[in-house]
Amino acid sequence: MYRKSGKRNARNTEAALDLLHIAVGLVIVIMAVISFMNPDDHLTLFPFIFFLASVLNLVNGYVKIVRAGRDNKKKAGGVCLILFAVALIALAVISAVSLWR
Repeated sequence: MYRKSGKRNARNTEAALDLLHIAVGLVIVIMAVISFMNPDDHLTLFPFIFFLASVLNLVNGYVKIVRAGRDNKKKAGGVCLILFAVALIALAVISAVSLWR
């Protein structure tokens, strides 16, 4: 029997990406609600929120670049996502240093 292996791999990647979005997004929302209900007691959650948001952007940027092939506009979008993720990592580090110093 003949079967295209690329199509099945794409489905697995989509499913894994969806699960990652759901899991990390749910964790971010829960942490944001907790931290905004009583920000004085939960200031330490902000660096983790920024870091998890950067993880989502890094994964999305990487997937967009890998799937772009020869399309430079899609690659540019992936690079923008990765640059935004780097900015979020910097924000997470700055907030962590300012809180835990």
